[in-house]
Amino acid sequence: MIKILFICHGNICRSPMAEFVLKDLTQKRNISDLFEIASAATSREEIGNPIHYGTKRKLDEVGITGYSKKRACQMTKEDYEKYDYLIGMDQYNIRNMLRILEEDPQKKVYRLLEFSNHPRDIADPWYTGDFEQTYADILEGCEAFLSWLKRKKE
Repeated sequence: MIKILFICHGNICRSPMAEFVLKDLTQKRNISDLFEIASAATSREEIGNPIHYGTKRKLDEVGITGYSKKRACQMTKEDYEKYDYLIGMDQYNIRNMLRILEEDPQKKVYRLLEFSNHPRDIADPWYTGDFEQTYADILEGCEAFLSWLKRKKE
């Protein structure tokens, strides 16, 4: 089983969107039983809160469900041993993830769009208000990640 933890600042916008987009993609490809997918925050600001209404609205719009019980949680140093991939949304997240983890000896920490043909940060829609662009970037990253995993396996 491949265990993936998506991480952003608050775990209410980008990382839960990535969690449920990847769950949807793996279900549609009948490979969901090969994955454990979750998300977390680097900060404590939103702990216990549901996902942002903009994320809910976008997931609903594209027919992705199952997020209603999701509540923000914080990543821990112990997550390094639990997950195979710890995937942040931007360089700021990566910096904070490495502060929590202290090191990355097994090279498990990635930025989501590192897997795409156009590596870049995913802007935080909390600030931009642009959930459309965030969704497009996350979908691109999740598709590219699955392709990367497939190539790696071959």
